[in-house]
Amino acid sequence: MAGTVIYQAHPAMFRAHPFWFILFVLLIAAFGLGLLILLYWYIKTRATTLTVTEHELLYEKGILSKERLSVSLRHVRSVQINQSFVNRILGVGTVEIATAGDEPEFAVKDMPDPHEIREAISRAQAMRGDD
Repeated sequence: MAGTVIYQAHPAMFRAHPFWFILFVLLIAAFGLGLLILLYWYIKTRATTLTVTEHELLYEKGILSKERLSVSLRHVRSVQINQSFVNRILGVGTVEIATAGDEPEFAVKDMPDPHEIREAISRAQAMRGDD
């Protein structure tokens, strides 16, 4: 029961870690090692996805093996956004999804526009009437 996709994103690369990104680009010219690191980093970010549908949140990560977690929107109790000062300037952050327990169900680091994710979850819950 996937439903209509309301929001979908992958972690950011440059916006989340601009210093490392520039360093690895410079390593391409120096040793070629930077290309391998950037390629691995790119594949890793593309292999991590947070999707908000009209019924649930889907979190997938993994390159060779996959970890998939789905949480019904009716069970989402809170969405916490954590951003350092630099993260706020660059527009990225960590999104923590909590259900009934004390600990977050899962956390996704380096997500672009994390407040947009929280708003998408709120919109999806309002569409279902799950306030």
